[in-house]
Amino acid sequence: MTEYREILVAAADRVTTITLNRPARLNAWTALMADELRGAVTDAGNDPETRVIVITGAGRGFCAGADMDRLTGALGEDGAEALFPQSVPPVDAPGPDLGAAYPGRFGYFYSCPKPIIAAINGPCAGIGLIMTLYADLRFAADDAKFTTAFAARGLIAEHGVAWLLPRLVGEANALDLMLTARKFDGAEAVRLGLVNHALPGAGLAAHVAGVARVLAHDVSPRSVAVMKAQIRASYHQSFAQSLEMADAEMVKSFQAFDFREGVQSFVERRPAAFEGR
Repeated sequence: MTEYREILVAAADRVTTITLNRPARLNAWTALMADELRGAVTDAGNDPETRVIVITGAGRGFCAGADMDRLTGALGEDGAEALFPQSVPPVDAPGPDLGAAYPGRFGYFYSCPKPIIAAINGPCAGIGLIMTLYADLRFAADDAKFTTAFAARGLIAEHGVAWLLPRLVGEANALDLMLTARKFDGAEAVRLGLVNHALPGAGLAAHVAGVARVLAHDVSPRSVAVMKAQIRASYHQSFAQSLEMADAEMVKSFQAFDFREGVQSFVERRPAAFEGR
């Protein structure tokens, strides 16, 4: 069992929950946290007992961005790489390989075959906000505070956020959030399309658990992995290329156990026992 210093990892009922665990610093980002999160997501992605990954924060925060005390170390020529290590481990996933299409700090989220849910329980800023954009689903406390923060720190749109954010909220909203670095809450994040749903703080964990339960038990993990990869691959494809990929993946799905089980369970009017193959 891997020992962690800045995250917590718990697995139960096919769900692996990863908790950023520096509550006294609102889970501010460090190089060690980056390494541990990458390792935990990769391990869960390759674990046949895990079907869903949930990422949240300990205490009253999700991730307040880069630890400012340590960020001063990035003023040197090599400091930024020390704070934000970039290497990406391999992942075993069905469907198209996305490794080359999505390099960088959080490309491994897209390569992970398991759905990743960000449960944003409190302040979410800077690199913490960017990390959530790579998740597949985002749910937030309605009073959680968000900010891009970069312009207020003399930084730029880093780690792919200039590409991701406009695709989620539109160019006008992305420019507003990036250029002003203003704060906004979970309720506005829903209106912008940044998160799927915002709930009163006490209801967030229960809602995320319900969604995770559906993903863990009611749908084919093989189908989920392939569809997740199809959608991310489509950002670089023409319609014809996307259709060609879909046709090829459909043939593979007809040959898979989960397809046979999905049809048979429907005919027999019983819950499906998907195996992810």
